[in-house]
Amino acid sequence: MTADQAILLLILLALLVLLIWGRWRYDIVALGALFTASAFGIVPQTELFSGFGNPATITVVLVLIVSFGLTKSGAVEFVTDFIEPLVDKPFLHIAALSFLAAFLSMFMNNVGALALLMPIAIQSTTKAGRAPASVLMPLSFASILGGLVTLIGTPPNILIANYRQQVTGESFSMFDFAPVGGGIAFFGIIFMLIFGWRLVKVRKQTAGLELFDIEQYLFELKVTNESVAEGQTIGEFKEDLKESKLDLLCVIHKDKRFTHMQHSRGHEFCNNDLLVVQGSHNDVDDFATQHKLEMVSAENARKEILHSEDSQIAEVVVTPQSRVVGCTPTDIRFNRSYGVNLLAASRSGGTPKGRLRELKFKTGDVLLIHGDEEELYDAITKMNCYPLAQRDLDIKRSEKSIWALGIFILAITLAASGLLSIQLALGIATIGFALLNIVSVREFYDGVDWPIVILLGAMIPIGAALETTGTTTLLVDGLLSVAGGLSPVLIIALILVVTMTVSDVLNNAATAILMAPIAFNIAQSLELNPDAFLMAVAVGASCAFLTPIGHQNNALIMGPGGYKFGDYWRMGLPLEIVIVAVALPLLLIVWPI
Repeated sequence: MTADQAILLLILLALLVLLIWGRWRYDIVALGALFTASAFGIVPQTELFSGFGNPATITVVLVLIVSFGLTKSGAVEFVTDFIEPLVDKPFLHIAALSFLAAFLSMFMNNVGALALLMPIAIQSTTKAGRAPASVLMPLSFASILGGLVTLIGTPPNILIANYRQQVTGESFSMFDFAPVGGGIAFFGIIFMLIFGWRLVKVRKQTAGLELFDIEQYLFELKVTNESVAEGQTIGEFKEDLKESKLDLLCVIHKDKRFTHMQHSRGHEFCNNDLLVVQGSHNDVDDFATQHKLEMVSAENARKEILHSEDSQIAEVVVTPQSRVVGCTPTDIRFNRSYGVNLLAASRSGGTPKGRLRELKFKTGDVLLIHGDEEELYDAITKMNCYPLAQRDLDIKRSEKSIWALGIFILAITLAASGLLSIQLALGIATIGFALLNIVSVREFYDGVDWPIVILLGAMIPIGAALETTGTTTLLVDGLLSVAGGLSPVLIIALILVVTMTVSDVLNNAATAILMAPIAFNIAQSLELNPDAFLMAVAVGASCAFLTPIGHQNNALIMGPGGYKFGDYWRMGLPLEIVIVAVALPLLLIVWPI
């Protein structure tokens, strides 16, 4: 083992440990690994940012922009209209949602497909009197399975095709993944429909406002003649509240209601004014005692906020890309920064312990926010969260949806026929979206998952260093010394299972980058068809069903579904067994070794 190999292996080990630990976001960890490798001379400084110009990275960016355009225009809503009649039939309802999610994920980002269908799934199951948990996990898993079918369905497929282009001079085409990926997706969804959805852990039925124990945070205080607040302005009172870590959400003066505090700071409190205050019970009680305010029923406060005519509420799920992840409301001055009130939060279907102001947001948390319609829309966009209800302002079918759908179908046809490369076809489609204002110039990059792009740009040079330093050969020789006596079929199965296992705790794109050169070189050493091995990596990297951290979709459904970390393996483990059982014969038939 050379010094470069030893250093690179240590960097990769540290990378894996930090990514699994999750203390820092994966793109920051990947950049740290890249810069460390370059500092030791393992990645030449001239190649430091080569990953950002790699065709795989560019393809992922273009796919994300096109997916965002399709969603923004409402084009994909053409295929959601047939869900409503099936709501009262659980099997058909889950089947329709699952196959629809898989179909959409073949041609658009599967996170976007889930974000589009999740509000529909939650509202329809709630309307039918069932728990959203019964459908959200099959929906998430189906959207992941659908990505296996096409080149653009998931980043690992793009990366595997790009790697094959580098080592053989020929890439996989748009539908080369379909025979294996399509079979896996079909049988995987069938398993979920017959057996899988019954294995999902469904706790108490939680949906909509039932997710939130709002009475823990909202209280109503009454101004009396003895109150210190009598004669104070709203602006002066809010300063006192700030010192006590409380927020003022609403003031009721006779028959007049003030909910826009920034426009009413000069109002002076009078006897019998009602103040809706947000905070912990102890903090509110101490404040009320100190300022001689009378505490009134929390239920009244709840009704004033939730049923106000001049404001609205919205439930949103925190995404991995959200700006609030890892922050507390106090850190980011939530109410002031986003112009809305944070009323409550839910995590895994329950109320987080401790003060709301000190809650550190995590991916999958569901937040209840309050404000007027425009403020809510702006806040959801600014936070990069997904609404859990269909919003007409956000996603609606427009006259441009036909154009968006037509441009996309033309791009896919040109790429599949080989007339244009996938990068050129999608690039032309994105320009078409911009020229027709399907995606405005201001929003052009809003749909791009930049942390994933940074991860790819950082990991691709590290993946290349595995081969240039001979580390891949070292790893392959070590693996073959242990498993070299196994039959080729068992070796492919081993690669598939190892890749799936790694992907359950590591980002799927990073898994594909690390495993592709190992699988290819094993095939070369055994003088077998490397395509079967690369396809095994493509399948394994995208099949993360055991944990909520293996794929973004699994994290997104955690809060709305009320799932806990250990719930995923109940359906995920048997599903992965089914995938291995289906994938192996298909790999051997379609890509003979």
